[in-house]
Amino acid sequence: MAAREASVAPNEPPIIQLRGVSKVYGEGATAFQALKSVDLDIAAGDFVAVMGPSGSGKSTTMNILGCLDVPSSGQFLFKGLHVERLDRDQRALLRRKYLGFVFQGFNLLARTSALENVELPLLYRGDGKKERRATAMAALDKVGLKEWWDHTPAELSGGQQQRVAIARAIVTNPDVLLADEPTGNLDSERSVEIMKLLTELNQTSGITVLMVTHEPDMAAFARTIVHFKDGLVERIEAQHLQGEVVA
Repeated sequence: MAAREASVAPNEPPIIQLRGVSKVYGEGATAFQALKSVDLDIAAGDFVAVMGPSGSGKSTTMNILGCLDVPSSGQFLFKGLHVERLDRDQRALLRRKYLGFVFQGFNLLARTSALENVELPLLYRGDGKKERRATAMAALDKVGLKEWWDHTPAELSGGQQQRVAIARAIVTNPDVLLADEPTGNLDSERSVEIMKLLTELNQTSGITVLMVTHEPDMAAFARTIVHFKDGLVERIEAQHLQGEVVA
């Protein structure tokens, strides 16, 4: 497990900092406070599992961290940049340059090949065709699907589809990978395969992984577990070995 410990950069400032972040939906009598002055630091290179019951605030937090939503109050710093001060277009640029996303439902285009699915972020970025293909093939190789580049999602298993989705998320070499229930649609064997892949990417590439999960077995792969309850961070646990938690 030494490689996991070495991937965190303890002497660097946190890549993500939340300070007094609150989020309120609606107004007046119908207002609902999803987050209540949350403070949270995420170290560069960490593997963080975010857990909590429905309505605990974990999804709202992930939406803010993914620059898909903004706090009602408080500060959100990404690599020292005050994200809460950015407009929509600036947040979109930040997402495109620094963030990758993996979803429970894979979200692959049905009629296109694995390679073409992985190329999409590069197409939006404006990369040329030759460069896109080479970069996308390298990403597919990282997830063990180089030989399946010309297969459509219908020709792939659920685990393979999620590997393609992960390749698409890492093809732009993001600093942070946000994964929302990445094993939610997979059986236990495929789930473990995906978690091992995310762990390997975290170790070898130094990518910071933030993962929402309801499954303790999947959270055991993370180095840090953040528990949300009622819009607050209830507790944070540091895991030095899979299954051994130090509070």
